[in-house]
Amino acid sequence: MTWAFTADVEEYAAAAEAWLLRDPVRNTVLLTVLRGLRSGQFAEDPLMGWFDEDGSVTGAVSHTPPYPLGLGDVPHAVLPSLATGLIELDRSLPGVSGPLAAAEAFAAAWWRPEKGRRAERLYRLGALAPSAAPGKARTATAADIAEAALWFGDFQAEAHVDRTADPTPVVSARINRDELVWWEDGGRSVSIAGVTAPIAGMSRIGPVFTPPEFRRHGYGTAVTHAASRKAMDEGAAGVLLFTDLGNPTSNSIYQSLGYRPVDDYATIHFG
Repeated sequence: MTWAFTADVEEYAAAAEAWLLRDPVRNTVLLTVLRGLRSGQFAEDPLMGWFDEDGSVTGAVSHTPPYPLGLGDVPHAVLPSLATGLIELDRSLPGVSGPLAAAEAFAAAWWRPEKGRRAERLYRLGALAPSAAPGKARTATAADIAEAALWFGDFQAEAHVDRTADPTPVVSARINRDELVWWEDGGRSVSIAGVTAPIAGMSRIGPVFTPPEFRRHGYGTAVTHAASRKAMDEGAAGVLLFTDLGNPTSNSIYQSLGYRPVDDYATIHFG
């Protein structure tokens, strides 16, 4: 019983993808990262790992700097040995992100103290409720890359996400996959939402961002509704999203659209 680590995405996929696909809801982030790695994103010193228990994979993780270590729905008992393995590799981690109890268990075993955390909740869409706001949705195109990258940067700053990574490559890749939706009113962009192409039947909404000057008009609700509808129209069997539990407004908005809680997650930053 041991952790195995690799920088080779296909070696990781051969070992861990089947385990990730057993629960595409709770493993949605790692599955999205896997797709990004396969398409050439997150190329700066990636590291992936899986726990092999007598020939069966029972856990998987990925680390794509400068982002925190991403945990799947990993058994808590194997997290201390994960920390030990990463320390032996001299791996530097700014933090850890995953299901709340798993993230806390890993943080307790890591050698650096907790500096702060972001509490999140994973939601899954039930029946999509109607939404009404002035304006209309459109899918972003290549001409929108620069503007969308600026909006992603503003979202990262507001959400206290590490901004050392230029969002332009991610934005460009997502636009190439038709994964960004604008809400426009009066000929101007007023809100944006991402929506992943389905993986194992699951699409995920995010980020959702409305600049401060355009808030309190229902645009965030409208663009989330439009992105959710797009996912369903394109064959998603389930639509997911994460919310910041420190933002009661967004949690209320998503629940009003028909999203229901699945589990609590956390991103824990290390000092």
